Amino acid sequence: MKRKIYLSVLAVMLLTGFREARGEGAMDIKSREFKEGQLMPAEFSCDGTDINPELTIEGIPPAAKSLALIVDDPDAPAGTWVHWVVFDIPVLGKIKENSIPGKQGKNSAGEMKYHGPCPPSGTHRYFFKVYALDTFLNLKEGTSKEQLEKAMAGHILANAQLIGLYKSN
Repeated sequence: MKRKIYLSVLAVMLLTGFREARGEGAMDIKSREFKEGQLMPAEFSCDGTDINPELTIEGIPPAAKSLALIVDDPDAPAGTWVHWVVFDIPVLGKIKENSIPGKQGKNSAGEMKYHGPCPPSGTHRYFFKVYALDTFLNLKEGTSKEQLEKAMAGHILANAQLIGLYKSN
């Protein structure tokens, strides 16, 4: 019986990379410009300078080799609108404002850049999703969100998301 419990605990520790077993928290993403579920400043939208906000990433697993970031809006009238795709980001605790932290994929406008919130009407949600990966993906710039998600499969060590809201002026 003790052996069965020991093996169960060992399996959980291996699956979680020992993080929870050591009392470490989960990965988290934050912005000093807006809080979870709160309105984003216009500066980061089409109503402002359309630059990316600074993002702080905490609790990155020690085994992470790179990060990936996807920003999208599931409330867009024609379906989810992809605002930013970035991958092969060096393992940093911070993505600086108005920066290009890694290789950029294509957004829904067909551009390789940050495309800030610009809802046609109403208040939309913007999901900033960060992934800690056990490898560099070495994909070409211009990769789509779908291609990135497929390439990340089996390589995600941890992930976190931050949701900001925006309503156009």
